[in-house]
Amino acid sequence: MAQCAQSVQEFVQDSFVPTVAVLCSADAERVTRRNNLSFPELLRPFCRLTSEGHLRDPNNLVVVVKGLRISVTGVNTQPLQPGEVRKLLSQAVSGCQPPEGLPANVVTAGDYDLNISATTPWFEAYRENFLQSMPASDHEFLNHYLACMLVVSSREAAPTEQFQRLSQEQHRVQHSGEYTHPKWFIPNTLKYYVLLHDISDGDEQRADSVYEDMKQRYGTQCCYLLKINSRAAAAGPAEQMPDPWSQYLQKSRAQSPVSPAVLSDALSESHPLELDQTSNLGYPGNPSVAVNSIDTSRKQGGLPASSTPVAHGACLTLNDHDRIRQFIQEFTFRGLLPHIEKNIRQLNDQLVSRKGLSRSLFSATKKWFGGGKVPEKSIAELKNTAGLLYPPEAPELQIRKMADLCFLVQHYELAYSCYHTAKKDFLSDQAMLYAAGALEMAAMSAFLQSGAPRPYPAHYMETAIQTYRDVCKNMVLAERCALFSAEVLKSQVKYSEAAALLIKMTSEDSDLRSALLLEQAAHCFINMRSPMVRKFAFHMILSGHRFSKAGQKRHALRCYCQAMQVYKGKGWTLAEDHINFTIGRQSFTLRQPENAIAAFRHILINDSKQVATQQSAFLREYLYVYKSVSQSSSDVTLPQLPLPCLHSAQTRVFFGHERRLAEGEKQAATHVWLDQEYDGEQAQLWAELEEQVVGVANKGSVPIGFQPTQYCLSCHTDNLRYPLAVVEEPIIVEVVFRNPLKVPLALAELSLLWKFTPKDFSRPPGGVPGEALSNEKEVTALNDIISTEVIPEFTIGPEETKVARLQLLPHKTGELQVLSVLYSLGTVEEDNGTTSRPTFVRGRQDLEIQGPRLNTTKEEKTSVRHGPDHRLDPVITPPMPLLEVFFINFPTGLLCGEIRKAWVEFVNVSAVPLTGLRVASTHPEFFTFGCAASDLTPVTPTASEHCSAYKTMATPPSVAATMLVSPAMFGVSGDDRPTVAEIPLVGGGLGPGEALQIPLWLRGPDREGVHEINFLFYYESVEKNANHRVLRHKAFICASRSLSVRATACHSNTLPRRGGAEEEGGSSMLVFVDVENINTSEAGVREFHIVQVSSSSRQWRLHTCINPTGDRDSRLASRERGKLCFRATRCRTQEGETHARKYTFADLNLGNEQIVSSTTPCADFFFRRGSPSEAQKGGVSVGGANHTRRQSLTPAGGADDGVTGVVQKCSEVELNIIVLWKAYVVEDNKQLILEGQLHVALQTVGKEACSVPQKEEAQEMVLLKFKPDQPPPVSRPTLEQLSRLIKTCLHYPESYDHPFPQKSLCMVPVTLTLSNCSLAQVDVIIDLRHKTTSPESLEVHGTFTWLGQTQYKLQLRPHEVQRLVLKACFFQAGVYNLGTPRVFAKMAQAGTMCETSQQSSMPALIVINSV
Repeated sequence: MAQCAQSVQEFVQDSFVPTVAVLCSADAERVTRRNNLSFPELLRPFCRLTSEGHLRDPNNLVVVVKGLRISVTGVNTQPLQPGEVRKLLSQAVSGCQPPEGLPANVVTAGDYDLNISATTPWFEAYRENFLQSMPASDHEFLNHYLACMLVVSSREAAPTEQFQRLSQEQHRVQHSGEYTHPKWFIPNTLKYYVLLHDISDGDEQRADSVYEDMKQRYGTQCCYLLKINSRAAAAGPAEQMPDPWSQYLQKSRAQSPVSPAVLSDALSESHPLELDQTSNLGYPGNPSVAVNSIDTSRKQGGLPASSTPVAHGACLTLNDHDRIRQFIQEFTFRGLLPHIEKNIRQLNDQLVSRKGLSRSLFSATKKWFGGGKVPEKSIAELKNTAGLLYPPEAPELQIRKMADLCFLVQHYELAYSCYHTAKKDFLSDQAMLYAAGALEMAAMSAFLQSGAPRPYPAHYMETAIQTYRDVCKNMVLAERCALFSAEVLKSQVKYSEAAALLIKMTSEDSDLRSALLLEQAAHCFINMRSPMVRKFAFHMILSGHRFSKAGQKRHALRCYCQAMQVYKGKGWTLAEDHINFTIGRQSFTLRQPENAIAAFRHILINDSKQVATQQSAFLREYLYVYKSVSQSSSDVTLPQLPLPCLHSAQTRVFFGHERRLAEGEKQAATHVWLDQEYDGEQAQLWAELEEQVVGVANKGSVPIGFQPTQYCLSCHTDNLRYPLAVVEEPIIVEVVFRNPLKVPLALAELSLLWKFTPKDFSRPPGGVPGEALSNEKEVTALNDIISTEVIPEFTIGPEETKVARLQLLPHKTGELQVLSVLYSLGTVEEDNGTTSRPTFVRGRQDLEIQGPRLNTTKEEKTSVRHGPDHRLDPVITPPMPLLEVFFINFPTGLLCGEIRKAWVEFVNVSAVPLTGLRVASTHPEFFTFGCAASDLTPVTPTASEHCSAYKTMATPPSVAATMLVSPAMFGVSGDDRPTVAEIPLVGGGLGPGEALQIPLWLRGPDREGVHEINFLFYYESVEKNANHRVLRHKAFICASRSLSVRATACHSNTLPRRGGAEEEGGSSMLVFVDVENINTSEAGVREFHIVQVSSSSRQWRLHTCINPTGDRDSRLASRERGKLCFRATRCRTQEGETHARKYTFADLNLGNEQIVSSTTPCADFFFRRGSPSEAQKGGVSVGGANHTRRQSLTPAGGADDGVTGVVQKCSEVELNIIVLWKAYVVEDNKQLILEGQLHVALQTVGKEACSVPQKEEAQEMVLLKFKPDQPPPVSRPTLEQLSRLIKTCLHYPESYDHPFPQKSLCMVPVTLTLSNCSLAQVDVIIDLRHKTTSPESLEVHGTFTWLGQTQYKLQLRPHEVQRLVLKACFFQAGVYNLGTPRVFAKMAQAGTMCETSQQSSMPALIVINSV
């Protein structure tokens, strides 16, 4: 139970006090009314004695009475009726509301921190009024009158006669039998005569004279002269006296004036949210005004007409207070206590004489308790004898009277003995009402005994409660018994037993009592040693429900709010919904609309598990409350709506127009749109492309403050800076709504709330901005500044997440802030035959976006700080150019290497000219706009529909036609392929509304599959310092297989003829081209024709095709394969650096039509191709690094490294083969001719190169190394590389006739030609002494010898050719192999290196004939 202001002992003692009646004369009543008080009210603050009283018991032992309080009331012959009692108690509870500063008790139990009221003054008020309003009963005498004060004014003409009349009146009321009420304790009631003297308006001498006469007549112990009203009139404010009466009068007379809000608890008008009441407890007036005379009617009712505070005791001084206090003390000590003592002795003597027992009852009780006991029967076995009445002189009642007198004067030991004796007698007679009363007071006497000689008999109380309730059917007495027992159990920390007792007392006959007891039971649960939090909350809910049924809506609301602390956020969603719903209804009824809206809001925003019909009811309740509040509110600011859930963090903002769809053969650039999901990798790719093109546009340097353009802002983008929007270009805000309910929601007039500050950017910075404007009052009122789109209807299905796109169109420059979403919320009208219109309420939801968490500095890392998010705060800039791009005849599928001509249309849809149009792509090898010198005819897509993409000319097959081309003509600088292409514009720009169509050549990717091609178009405004803009396009190309080309280069063994070295470059090479048709005919391709093979290189060129003349048919059907052989020669040496960087294009056409490979688009795609060694660049760069490292670590190896480079160049070939083909495709019964080109890059002699990219093998896992690697060994050229420094060739006659019979020796001249294949000087040694010794060679060839010098030493310059004339001597006819000379060579600068034997040529056979 909650804490009380009194202890349990004080509470019980103050509940049972001696009761004194008052009878006043009319003059005496007027004297006291000068202080706005009746005589009983005048005495009430002073009725507690401040000193101890004494009396003696029948054994002549002194009994000390401490802190005794007496009850002084007017005589009332008409007790309160049960209905009036209920009204009195209801008003007492409703009038005692928890004050604002009520101390709270914070209870911590597990995860709960509950804020609970420490006290329950409404329960104490109820309990006090309940005990005071209990009617006097015949089975007990505790609240019967013990004495009667007869009060007469000293101004009476005959005070003595007036005393006589009052005495007779008292005797008539008590003994005439006309009145059943009030009850009197004993027949000989103490009469106490009080002479009331008004000091300010009376004769004091006369008063003293009358008082002396009274003492002579009534005795000094039964009369008193009370002097009051020392002041004639009320004092001023400065002399205001204390008012000790107010606290008592608030409880008894007025119960504190009830506010209109409290009155509305019981008298509120009916409305749709009215809770159903099972009992009608209306609240008539307060009937508890103290009655001071018999003539006062109890029919007075109603609340005080005026709620203004009334001053009490205005004519009394502090001395008067002391006189009143002294009067009470004199009355008690000299009149009341002696009277009680005398009656206790008389009753004791009567009982002893009647029963013939010993003189003292104390000795008798030993025999009574020690002898044979009467067995107590259970309540179920006893018959109902609640109606049994004893005569007033019955011994059992005399024992009860004596017990009650002892209890009233705090003699609890004797009281307990008497109660116990009476209890046995009553049970023997089966007088259950009397027995229950004796049990109840016996338990109280045992508890109040000092020193606790015996434990508290709780079973006495349980039996008494059960008897009152079940046998006697008297819930009032059962409730009183339960209240006392619960307080006792609580004081003994038996909260569980107290709670069980209180819960048992709940019933359907009184909602108010059940509510209060359930609340106290809940407090018992929470105050236990281990708090039972959930039981506390459950019983608070039950208490709130009963409070609501009793009409105590404020208390019901308080109980539900306290229980909500337990259920909130713990997953008890259904209980939480019920509590919030009840809180909402009660708050609305109590004119607390804000609390009602908040409660209903909680029901709607949480993920409710209610069924759809219940959720629909919740929503309708909320809309009704919300609409009622909004109609009565004068606030112009729209409040926040709870539905639907707005995911502010997922808000996206798009700047620009909605992209156009394809029109016919035109395909619009995809650009950026809200339908596209954010991809972090793609965003990084677009940013890199934009950085590349910005670097090119700024002559190679990217500005320091460069930020990539963001057209669509979301939670994934960088929103730390203010985005830029353009005048007359829309801003589309996409907001995400989620409907958590199982019923659809209807939104109407959906729009954005914004604030705009005009600003002129054409003026110098630092100017004063304009006044901020907002569309809060009227959405479309400022459409001339910013046009606001309004969506008239927007329906969200049950549990659906739906996006809404709202558009703003700015017409002026400035700073914009998008604040909220405005809409009207309502329910979807159900088609159930009713004509009721759905309820809509107007409100908003703020777009509150939290920025990213900052994590840069140490302070930010150790705390939680978030940066700004400005996606909804765009800056409106002046007009800028706006480009739209359309692709015409753009394919979706190509063969690998296929060349297709398409068209691109550029349209400037803004009012500002644009310039600096460029395009960057992730696949620059996929497309080309052609070089500046290319022929752009035909000029329209229709005219070029059936034309070849290449520039051709009629030429029969012959020696390769060559052309010298500079890469700069095709936008290539250095060895890197171009990533940014500048698009030529007529006049350097594109005016407003102008359009331009230019051709675009496409080449299918070399690898089959679906390829994603990204284009980024860059353009600028003609104005200085204006920001650039970009347009994105993403295309998907499906590449199908076509041809696979493999090429191999081999050194030619033939040496240039004399005089032809300068023409043909002094060196030749054989190139073998293997072509295979790997197309699977999926694209309808029937066959491929190899129409031309071209080459491009700065060092080599194809010279002639050495295939047989009749084998020039190069048609390849599916899975067929063909091989071509070409002779390649070195290009002519050109003078100057300009020529050194140029490429030589050589075309060998296999038909009658030559394709000029040195023009667009063939040369464009060649220069845009990917480097053949890109996949190996990592190894090359690592090798280069290691090479540098070796030079630094081993300086002596520098010469060897140089030798290695020179030797390796002998095997390097930088020759690019371009295979041009045509394919015949049947599509829609039409034959189409496709054309394309494949590239093969030959790098090394003898190493095969392929046009189809090989699949990269998965890299193996590399272990981490914690020690530095050892330096790699110094690289040296291999023997194979050193054996290819010198190329040799023997010139001799194939047959020679010699007359051996005439001459035995035959000498034949042989020329040995030596050619240096390297770029350095080479020392050569020719040794002719070597002879073939293998038996196999001797069987085939004969032996011969060389004549003359047999060893030569020569030095050859780079690419130098020398010839030696030798003589071979034969002894007989036969076939001889002249290839026996051994050639050794070494680099001239490699001094320590030994000569290496060079590879010999093929066997040189000569036939010697004898003639």
